[in-house]
Formats: sequence, C-alpha cells, structure tokens
Amino acid sequence: MSSKATAGEVRTLVTSALREHQLGLDDVSVVATRERFVRDRRLDLGPPVTGVPDDVLVAASEPCDRVVGLPARVAETAAVVTVGEATAELIGQVARSPHATVAIAATATVSQLLSRLNR
Repeated sequence: MSSKATAGEVRTLVTSALREHQLGLDDVSVVATRERFVRDRRLDLGPPVTGVPDDVLVAASEPCDRVVGLPARVAETAAVVTVGEATAELIGQVARSPHATVAIAATATVSQLLSRLNR
C-alpha cells in the first residue's frame, strides 16, 4: 500500500476483490499487512489487522524485481503467511489499484469449497 492510497481506494479495492468471489468483509477473519501498517486508519475495514514483519515477508516471498519499496510480493505473502504457509492457497488473482494491492487467501479446504461454489 502506497502512502498515496486513500481509505476509499483501499476499501473499494478490498470489497471489489471479495465480491468477485461472492464474499464480503463479514467473511474476512483477518486483514494481513506489513507490520508498519497495522494501525493505519486506511485498513479500518472491520476485521482485525495483523502485521507481518518485513524480514518474514522478504524471506517467504516469491522472487520479485521491485526496485522501490520492499523486495517482496507483500499482499500475497502476508495473506499466505497469516493463514499458514502449509495450508494456505490464494483465492483468485491479486487485485491492484493505482496505490494498493489485495490478495485473498484461505486454507486449502476453504479454497476448494469456494471454487466449487463459484462454478
């Protein structure tokens, strides 16, 4: 999430990404982000916010060729690490806006169920 992201941009991106999978904010158990954004008001979406340390994000991330910011796929990695790397699956594609990125993850069991329901 860039410092340029507004609360409205973040909320719209998150709700749109969830809606693509017939989900809403009430279906979210936790919002995962970098530790530095845990108390960021732009993430006041309802569910609790948990932070993943930058060193964990970098170590657990798929390779990334980013030259600005953290050299990690933050949204995807934070979501998977928070769910649990051994059991997590990303649901659909990563959603992007000009200043924010959203990834949705769930346990493999929940992911498979959602896949069947959304056919």
